[in-house]
Amino acid sequence: MLYAIISEDVNNSLERRLAARPDHLARLEALRDEGRLVLAGPHPAIDSEAPGDAGFTGSLVVAEFEDLESAQAWADADPFVIAGVYANVTVKPFKRTLP
Repeated sequence: MLYAIISEDVNNSLERRLAARPDHLARLEALRDEGRLVLAGPHPAIDSEAPGDAGFTGSLVVAEFEDLESAQAWADADPFVIAGVYANVTVKPFKRTLP
C-alpha cells in the first residue's frame, strides 16, 4: 500500500537540511531503485523552485510500504529526523486516484 509521509521543518532548518541531505537522498534513491517511490520533494518556504536562504518548510514522500508500521519506522529513521530538521512527521495511508 502507498503511504504519505508529510514532514514539517523546525524554524531555520536550512543548515541542518544541507548537512543531512546526502544521507536523506540516499534512502530515497534506494526506495526509487526498489520501485517503491511515487514522489518525493521539499516544500520551498517561498514561491520559488530555488528558495535560496529562505529554505524549506517541510517535505512530502509518497511511497509503497508493507504496512503503516513499516512506513512509520522508515520515516522515524530518516536522517532529517535524526539531524533535527523536522519538527513533526505524519505518516498515513494514501490511495492514489489520479493519474
